[in-house]
Amino acid sequence: MQIVGVGFDQPEANQAWAEDEGFSFELWSDDDKTLAVYYGAAADTSATLPARVTRILDEDGVLVLEYAVTDIGLHPSDVLADCKILFGSE
Repeated sequence: MQIVGVGFDQPEANQAWAEDEGFSFELWSDDDKTLAVYYGAAADTSATLPARVTRILDEDGVLVLEYAVTDIGLHPSDVLADCKILFGSE
């Protein structure tokens, strides 16, 4: 299983934020917003902020589960629990 985060900021800003927060996953830069549009986190490339969404893809890149993030505190544990059900525990 691989976890990545994606944000609109430049790579340097994302890296600094990831380090400040102690993220244990990669944080990618989508400064041209193509990933956000493709995965539904933005309606178009003029968006100033991405929607907080989570997309779970299988090993072939097929979308198997998606969430609108409504509770930042509970969201990670909910996603991990669902991933364990979908993919087994690692």
